[in-house]
Amino acid sequence: MGGSASSPSTNQGKDDDLADLIHRFIDSLADYSDLLPFSVDRQKLRSYTTLAALAITLILAWKILRSPPHETQRRQRRRATPPSSSATTGRTSSSVNPSTDVCSSSGDSRAQDAINHFFQPVNLTLEQIVRHKLNEGRKVTCRLLGVVLEETTPEELQEKVTVRSSVLEVLHEIAKFCDVYLMERILDDESGERVLSALSEAGVFTSGGLMKEKVLFCGTENGRISFVRQLEPDWHIDSNSEIIQQLARFIKYELHVSPERVERVATNVYSSTSLENFFGGLDQR
Repeated sequence: MGGSASSPSTNQGKDDDLADLIHRFIDSLADYSDLLPFSVDRQKLRSYTTLAALAITLILAWKILRSPPHETQRRQRRRATPPSSSATTGRTSSSVNPSTDVCSSSGDSRAQDAINHFFQPVNLTLEQIVRHKLNEGRKVTCRLLGVVLEETTPEELQEKVTVRSSVLEVLHEIAKFCDVYLMERILDDESGERVLSALSEAGVFTSGGLMKEKVLFCGTENGRISFVRQLEPDWHIDSNSEIIQQLARFIKYELHVSPERVERVATNVYSSTSLENFFGGLDQR
């Protein structure tokens, strides 16, 4: 009778697996929170209240998964039946213990399979990620320098214009859901013509939502601020920290594109090393 009890080492192993499951689930929730278009406090996510509720849920799920089906139990009992009535008590006990271990091993295996299936990486498409992060935004204004273009100053535009090829796919995806306006400060008309020509050659205007008429030029940074406020976008994307700060109280969401990590100036302002990293789901907020 006593042979059916689980050994302390077996119970300890199952407790360790359960603890590992809880930790993996919490880490998974924290990782998925990076895909949300709003900030999530990871410390609150790991609060004692959340962990307690989660632990209770997982313990119940663990017990259900760990229990083998009745058919499997009957099959294991038949295998454990002694070959004859003359078998000794010691032999009966030794035949029951392996059967119990097999049942336990089968239950643990099924539970582990379920865990592995649950924690398979979610492969979202770029379209799904962009739509999710836009958070129902329908109008986007975006600076060209440092975001769409390799150049970072208006002076560089007087010599050459280079479109970042890595940003094109994301830009086209955004244009599927949003009215997109591109804008930049230039020093002369030739720079504007050079920018339009480079954008056209790179295929920016092949998407129906991106048009030459929605590329705006101005002579001052205040002019760009004025453009944004007049258009009243849901999102503004910029590489100038001062403009980001000035517009933060007027625009619903802002994305500060910077090659270096920057401090968050407001709850509605996010940061990323590039436009494609943010909307591609590769970067933290």
